[in-house]
Amino acid sequence: GGDLLEQRVYPMERPSSGEDGEGDSPNETRISLETAAAEADDSVPYIGQRFPTHEAAYELYSGFAKQCGFSIRRHRTEGKDGVGKGLTRRYFVCHRAGNTPAKPFDDGAKQQRNRKSSRCGCQAYLRIGRDAGAGGLEWRVTGFSNHHNHELLRQDEQMMRIMELEKCVQPGSLPFTEKDVRNLIHSFRRFELEEESVDLLQMCRNVKEKDPNFKYDFTKDANNCVENIAWSYASSIQSYEVFGDAVVLDTTHRLTSIDMTLGIWIGMNNHGMPCFFSCALLREGNLQSFIWALQVFLNFMNRKAPQTVLTDQNMHLKEAVQKELPNTKHALSIGLIASRFPSWFNAVLGRHYNDWENEFYRLHNMESTMDFDLGWSDMVSCYGLHGNRHIASLFASRKLWASPYLRGHFLAGLAALPGISKIKDFIQRLLSAQTCLSRLIEQVAVVVDYKDQAGEQQIAQQNSENTILKTAAPVEGHAAAVFTPYAFYELQDELVEAAHYAYFHLEGNAFLVRHHTKTDGGCNVTWNQKEELISCSCQMFESSGILCRHALRVLTTLNYFQIPDHYLPVRWHRTQPQPSKSLIGGPDHGRSYERVKALQSMVSVLVSEAGKSEERMDLATQEVSVLLSRIRQQPVVPNVSGDSVRRQR
Repeated sequence: GGDLLEQRVYPMERPSSGEDGEGDSPNETRISLETAAAEADDSVPYIGQRFPTHEAAYELYSGFAKQCGFSIRRHRTEGKDGVGKGLTRRYFVCHRAGNTPAKPFDDGAKQQRNRKSSRCGCQAYLRIGRDAGAGGLEWRVTGFSNHHNHELLRQDEQMMRIMELEKCVQPGSLPFTEKDVRNLIHSFRRFELEEESVDLLQMCRNVKEKDPNFKYDFTKDANNCVENIAWSYASSIQSYEVFGDAVVLDTTHRLTSIDMTLGIWIGMNNHGMPCFFSCALLREGNLQSFIWALQVFLNFMNRKAPQTVLTDQNMHLKEAVQKELPNTKHALSIGLIASRFPSWFNAVLGRHYNDWENEFYRLHNMESTMDFDLGWSDMVSCYGLHGNRHIASLFASRKLWASPYLRGHFLAGLAALPGISKIKDFIQRLLSAQTCLSRLIEQVAVVVDYKDQAGEQQIAQQNSENTILKTAAPVEGHAAAVFTPYAFYELQDELVEAAHYAYFHLEGNAFLVRHHTKTDGGCNVTWNQKEELISCSCQMFESSGILCRHALRVLTTLNYFQIPDHYLPVRWHRTQPQPSKSLIGGPDHGRSYERVKALQSMVSVLVSEAGKSEERMDLATQEVSVLLSRIRQQPVVPNVSGDSVRRQR
């Protein structure tokens, strides 16, 4: 942090003690007592940093001050009286900024005690401003200095020293010691945590009584306070059975109210929407805590490990994954990494930040590792990022996050920009619902329920819409009958592009497929007719579960009217296997699923046969339309098909 501070010192007008402006009174002084962010670098203010309100800027500077060992207060404001339109600039300063002016002596006035001020002319400050002409929609940091002319305090000294300064007494003159203050705070904190822990554990027990399939686990420290706790709902465990092949473990958030790291396990369902798997609260973000969290998660999920887990750059977490998930591919979530880009690069790049970000994502989505490396070198030179430690770190770890290096590892769309955005929105909704520890489980359940209901509405809307076929290829109709709209449209895009690619039969089962405008390059496709296996060097299917344009070009050329079953992953099917009887109970679910599976098979054959001629297609379309109209006239009996499984509580 020291290097950053030296680089971010900017000149300012020295605030005088006699200037008017709200926030100069003693009651505006604020001692920052909230827990710092998980990553200290992200809390350091920088020029160009944006905030929706001036209070948000104050909160960040307050947290930064606490880390450094000082407190802050609001200083002067500008733009109120004819200077611009409304409030356009304000200053936050160290609580020791300025000098108290001498009060004039009045013989007739009552003699006042001459209290010594704690102000010593400190120059540390944060200045923010907004463009009134642009509507004043946001605030930006326009000046920052962290140069102090007084001693900064350690966290365990702050409260004591601030009280001495406020009372204007010499150090050590208060009738109590630092140890007394720490013990008092610790006793309050311990009492609060014990109360919260009891409430949280009792809530877990209450949920467990209502729903035997609800799972939770915890550990306690030497003071009998909850040290770690994790839980998962029955519906989440059911979802994991099908969609637990690729998961994101987000541990970048720390709940300051309880001083615990929040770990959230999330995946992507067959409709391309986030699905919640589990939560964990960890007192310490160390190796031991992460190992415990991974072990408990596997126990919740019947020891079924994911194929791929995406995390942030936490080294303890990386080591824990290697130890507890040795057969799982560990990748870095570009969404979690990119959330730190503004604090890493905004001040360095200034107005070029957005252009750099676009170039970064262009490189991230490249197909060739060689092209990525060359493009990265050009990007570093173009934006003058030689020697930037974040750029160096990103390049060193590129094999864990860059798409060209992750090809062949299943990601379920979690590394694509739409998936990243959906995961981010879900987590933000979950975090915004938090108020107190004792209600955390209930609040998470509410958010999960909301997402489930919203997802069901979106699914119903998708299914009610008529699927628009864009090609005459029978495999398109086959995919439309089997896949969800989300997965189908992903495949449809590839199928449409396949028409623009030429194929060359090399020898045996080998083909070369490339865009018709190119004369070199392309992808190598291998086709095993006997076992109906096809593979492409681009490895799109291995990464997404969706066949690529190169493989589809070969299949359609070979007169395939259906996609081989192996390339119709169950996780992307419209109809999903129902949870085991041990999870939801009742024998009817298994029989219902078999009936749905049989109907699905009949529909696949129908599409295949209808695609053999125009006459057959017209007849099938006409008859199915009549049949569908008759089906929609039938009453709906809840749970007959087993599709309406609800969370048990």
